[in-house]
Amino acid sequence: MRGTVGNATPERDRTARNNGVSAEPITPSEALSELDEYQQNIGKTQPSPITLPPLEDNPRSSPGGVLVLAAIAIMVFGLAIDNILLGFAGAVATFAISLRIIWPNWSRIWVQLVPNPWRAVVIAFVGLLTGIIGLLMLSGSNQQPGSRNIQINWEAIGAVGEIVGALGQILIAIIAVYVAWRQYVISKELTIQQNRITQQQTIDTFFQGVSDLALNAEGLLEDWPQERAIAEGRTAAILASVDSEGKAKIIRFLSQSRLLTPLMRDRHLGRPILDGDGGYAEDRIDGVRVIALGVMLAGSDLSGTDLRWTELSEANLVRADLQKCDLVKANLSRAILYEANLSGADLNSTRFFYGPVETASPRSRTKRPNYQTGEHTGAVVENANFSKVERMSESQRYYICAWGGSKTRQTIPGGCEGIPNLLGR
Repeated sequence: MRGTVGNATPERDRTARNNGVSAEPITPSEALSELDEYQQNIGKTQPSPITLPPLEDNPRSSPGGVLVLAAIAIMVFGLAIDNILLGFAGAVATFAISLRIIWPNWSRIWVQLVPNPWRAVVIAFVGLLTGIIGLLMLSGSNQQPGSRNIQINWEAIGAVGEIVGALGQILIAIIAVYVAWRQYVISKELTIQQNRITQQQTIDTFFQGVSDLALNAEGLLEDWPQERAIAEGRTAAILASVDSEGKAKIIRFLSQSRLLTPLMRDRHLGRPILDGDGGYAEDRIDGVRVIALGVMLAGSDLSGTDLRWTELSEANLVRADLQKCDLVKANLSRAILYEANLSGADLNSTRFFYGPVETASPRSRTKRPNYQTGEHTGAVVENANFSKVERMSESQRYYICAWGGSKTRQTIPGGCEGIPNLLGR
């Protein structure tokens, strides 16, 4: 990607130093390279096609099918002319040639037809039936009174045969269901992998499209109102069509490219103003963002994603699922976290407000923010869930307890004892 959109400004660095953190700007090209690396890894982990072991290629058995047909023809011809010797010879030849073809490949047929978990069960099933038949033959019902000779009770054997046939059909049905289930699982995994690859390609195309739209030939922001409107439309469309990890990648790219940051503008041309150090100057009060997220992320599922260093200030995150998110050094000032779920999230150096915590307050619809005192620069945290969050600082705990309301206060690790409920409800 061209240009200096990913460079940090001294104002941001000074703000980061004042809050005890160090600035680590990441360029858009790094964001694109991260996408390419992930896409390559997806390709490497794609399951390989399932191949079955080939049957033994024996040159001597290649005309075996012809020989079997010839032997069958001889047997049928002998039976047709009532020649017992010729029919018997044809039958023996058919049996011998067929056995000669099947025998070398029997183990491979067994491996292909019977899945590995079922092989021992099938063998045990055959052994069980054999044992039952042996017990019947050795039982007293097969002996004549006063005789020790074993005689076969064919009626009992016939009954056992019927039971064996029924059980065999059940076993075949079970094996067929197992094979169908395995095929479904493999097909589902392949479909998921293909969908991930397709999604990454879509995101890559979005990155390139936004870069071409926002930058001019010199790599500087070509930022007219219509271009911003188109960029926001593209962003809204793709955020609605990707999963949580895809949303996180898009947010990280836009944040690291400074496309979500309010930039100082030329009041006549609307162009971003350079800060003299290779970046664009920020203007938190009157600045204009290339892309304003607005309500694009309201109710979104972002659970378990990486949102480090992201610019989410003034974003509408009502009822968003941010469980177990990595929000290290993310900017959530003036964001709307009403009824959002941040359970288990990492809040190390996450910004919820500007200025001193004693004078900071949530955003207002009618009053302008004061970034010196912190008035109306804070996030709306009413009815949000902060249970089990990690690395929450004392200033964060004070602000959330003070402005979260009674429901939010019940979820704060360590409680809110001694902190007033400034929200009043």
